[in-house]
Amino acid sequence: MIRLKRTDSSDKDFVNLVNQLDAYLRITDGDEHDFYNQYNAIENLNHVVVAYTENKSVGCGAFKGFENNSVEIKRMFTSEKHRGKGIASLLLNELEKWASELNYDSCILETGIRQIEAVEFYKKNGYTIISNYGQYKGVENSICFEKNIEKLKKKKDNEKG
Repeated sequence: MIRLKRTDSSDKDFVNLVNQLDAYLRITDGDEHDFYNQYNAIENLNHVVVAYTENKSVGCGAFKGFENNSVEIKRMFTSEKHRGKGIASLLLNELEKWASELNYDSCILETGIRQIEAVEFYKKNGYTIISNYGQYKGVENSICFEKNIEKLKKKKDNEKG
């Protein structure tokens, strides 16, 4: 069974998982790791979700407010041993639900084009490719996505009324 916990970036399990993610990205990003890494600080992330199985942290994700009533999904990671079990989708769905509860309308994110599994994962979860935004404009190895989550808000409102 998988348990999800909402927390923030001070959570030691989140910090440990991010360290594993950074080690993985140092390899996949190669020479570009320092460029990407400068945008991945976790000190001020107030919306973090950690996944547990058998009381062991196995995955994480976070979001931060962006612009135009959207959030940016950050630091998505599932430990290698636990991939392919739906944990990342559970994490992403929980982040979207949380953002919706806070009245955000959409989620955006960036991933590297070399991270083929991540690109396919986001497409499978309803994200569409958009023009690169912010610091990723003109960066050839970045691919940006967006998903409208207004439907989640409407569903929540309908359940209340």
